Formats: sequence, structure tokens, C-alpha cells
Amino acid sequence: MNIVVLGATGFVGGNVSRHLVADGHHVTGLARSDEAGALLESRGITPLPGNLDERRDEVVKAAAGADAVVFAAQMDARGETESVGALLDALAGSGKAFLFTSGSGVHLQRTAGAWSEDCFAEDEPFTVEPLAADRLAVERLVRDAAQRQVRAMVIRPGLIWGPGDHGHVSMVYGSVARTGAACYVGEGLNTYSNVHIDDAARLFVTALHQGSAGALYHAVAGEIPNRWIAEAVARDLDCGTRSLTEHEAAAVWGDFGALIMAASSRGRAPRTRQDLGWAPHHTDMLTMIGEPRLRELANR
Repeated sequence: MNIVVLGATGFVGGNVSRHLVADGHHVTGLARSDEAGALLESRGITPLPGNLDERRDEVVKAAAGADAVVFAAQMDARGETESVGALLDALAGSGKAFLFTSGSGVHLQRTAGAWSEDCFAEDEPFTVEPLAADRLAVERLVRDAAQRQVRAMVIRPGLIWGPGDHGHVSMVYGSVARTGAACYVGEGLNTYSNVHIDDAARLFVTALHQGSAGALYHAVAGEIPNRWIAEAVARDLDCGTRSLTEHEAAAVWGDFGALIMAASSRGRAPRTRQDLGWAPHHTDMLTMIGEPRLRELANR
């Protein structure tokens, strides 16, 4: 298949593109610069010059000519809504596949470091995190496109980890550089369901082949409380741990980072496992502990 990946130079889109190429597809990736185009070519991906902010019509036209589109671009809420809407309009009536990358932040809960018993399967109701209300609206737009003869699907991964990530383990290592200790918020019992980047990317390939129009698929493999992460980092670096207030956390990770590190976001993937036969190959996020790239974060 000829597949256009929007966000092919990013962490998620880049790895999805890599898996699609390995699966035998011809992949075209959006490139905002000559440097980005050269990077894509080095990975066996055909560059599509342009961007969704200033040259949206051109990108949409090119994407609509492909057999399938993967949307993994990082944009502000307005840009994402407008770009996805334009793409779905262009694909209406075609029966082509459109895979939208969401995230479990839509059902994030602000628990101030406390554990939450809530854990959501694909189509279970939840109260949306206000900052993610626009994202949930885009999810609905994508799923509703099935009624317009688009094989549109939403992929909603949990916290994604693996080579090159910037997730919770990375953030805890970074906190050592700022405080001298591996930090967490409050009790540190809050947790995100997580998934390795290769397992998440593999789900995109599987959904492309087997997914149903209008479906939502979760990608989750396990979960680890933030305090356990901090304790593992402390053992690796031979330092202490430290509980932060939310105010203190903002000084370490910034306002948004503090929100993420104080929250809980738990999910399950029964539909994904049953309908697609997907199962993770990597289930222990703490296997990253001790990686040189992470230890470097503690020394900055």
C-alpha cells in the first residue's frame, strides 16, 4: 500500500513509519524542511515537502491520493481539529483507511500523586480531562467518519516508552539534576498505563490490515507507580528519593510536566486484544533503568 504518515519525523510517527516500511509498504512522510526530508530518505521514506499549518491544502490533496493516511502530527488543538477535518472531508466516500493518533491523556485524572482505582477500556465512559476536551472531540470526528465511507480508526496509546522517549522515567532522571533526588509527587502511587513504542507501532500496522471503521483501539501493556520509578532511579544513581508538592513539582518539571507527574491515567485494551489479536512484547518499563542516555539527564 501507498501510505502517507503525517508526523513521520516525530517519535511516534517515525516508529510507525519504520514498521510500515518493514511490513512492505511504500511510505511517504511529511517533511517541513530539507533536513527533515533527508532524514526521511535515509529511512527509506519518500519526503512530502510541506506542513499542515501553512500548506494544508497541498498536504491534504497529496494525502488523499494515497491508499491510507496515518495522522501522528503534533499540533495545537485548533490546527489538529482543522487538519483532521479537512483530511476526512477529502477521504469521504473513498473507503480508504485513516488512523488517528490520540493518547490516554483524554481520561487523565488529577489525583495529586494518589492512586486511582479507575481503569478504562476502549468504550467505557469517563469524564474528560478539560485540557484534552478538544482531542476527545477529534476522536469522535474520526470515528464518525465511518458513516462517510472512511475506514477511520483511533489509536489511543498509554504512556509510550522506549529508545528516545521523553516519558516518566526520563523525567525522574531529569529531576535528579535539579534536586539531587529522584522525585515523585505526593504519595507517588499514581500511575499511567504504558506501552513500548515498538508495540504501539505494531498496533498501527495491525489496525491498518484488520481494524474496523469507527473503532477505538487502546495500546497498553502494564503500569508502574511513579514512586516505584523514582526508587528504581535512586538505586541506579545511588541517591535518595523525594516527594514533591504540586507547587514544588512545577519548579522541577514546569507546569504541564507537574500536571502529568501528579496525575493518574489507567487503561485496558480488551477490544484491541480480542478483535485484533494484539498483545505487547515488552511489558516492563523499568528495563530502561540504567540506560546511558537516561543517566546523562541526571547530570545536566
